[in-house]
Amino acid sequence: MANQIATDADVVRHTIRRVAVATGITMVMTATIMLMDLGGNPDAMVRVGNVIILSMCAATMISAVVSGIMSYRSARLMKELTLMRSELSRISQTDQLTGLLNRRGFDDAAVPALHSAKQTGASAVVLMCDIDHFKSINDRFGHEFGDKALVEVAGVLREFSQVHGGLVARHGGEEFAVLMIGVSREQAEIHAEEIRRACAHREICSGDVCERLTVSIGFTVARGETDLAGIMRIADRALYAAKRQGRDRVIRADEAPPMAMA
Repeated sequence: MANQIATDADVVRHTIRRVAVATGITMVMTATIMLMDLGGNPDAMVRVGNVIILSMCAATMISAVVSGIMSYRSARLMKELTLMRSELSRISQTDQLTGLLNRRGFDDAAVPALHSAKQTGASAVVLMCDIDHFKSINDRFGHEFGDKALVEVAGVLREFSQVHGGLVARHGGEEFAVLMIGVSREQAEIHAEEIRRACAHREICSGDVCERLTVSIGFTVARGETDLAGIMRIADRALYAAKRQGRDRVIRADEAPPMAMA
């Protein structure tokens, strides 16, 4: 915005400017209309009825013009503020590195999706994907290479979402989440394998270094469940089981052994 209003003093100055502009426009228009209709002779005889009619027309016209100008400026300001709030909301829900939803954005979108699925009786599938040996990748090749790995996996998930639908997000660190509605367990397993194979075929290159990566995936299928945190915990359990069993694999939640109690 051209004029930033950040303090009480800014508000006062802005209001004074608006009043001054409105007053100036009113005075100029009133004088112009009076001169055009009544002439410039201050001693001229004028019928009172003419003055009343002219004053009413002038007041109406001036009020309409000034209100229109001020309303237009206010509407433009409101538009800028709306666009700014929308952009800030988008930024707050987007992972800046990958362009996917971040955890907050994923949660905000997933909760109403789960409620809708419950109302329609549709199943909900959550996949948790984790890049294998990511710390080792960072240690061996540097954080720039690690960032490229994250971007590549995000690209796989974005392409998957464009084809099959669903929410995809970088849930944190090297972990990604996928939510699909109305997908069976068999379809979910096929989709998870598709993601795993697509990631395994991506080659990450930085300078003279090229490396392939793999991901481990755990998933669960829920029906009539709206507790997102609970569903995510079950999918996480399956993900950890996939890692314990050797990584680069897909594990369903019902195939994962119970977590050891502390």
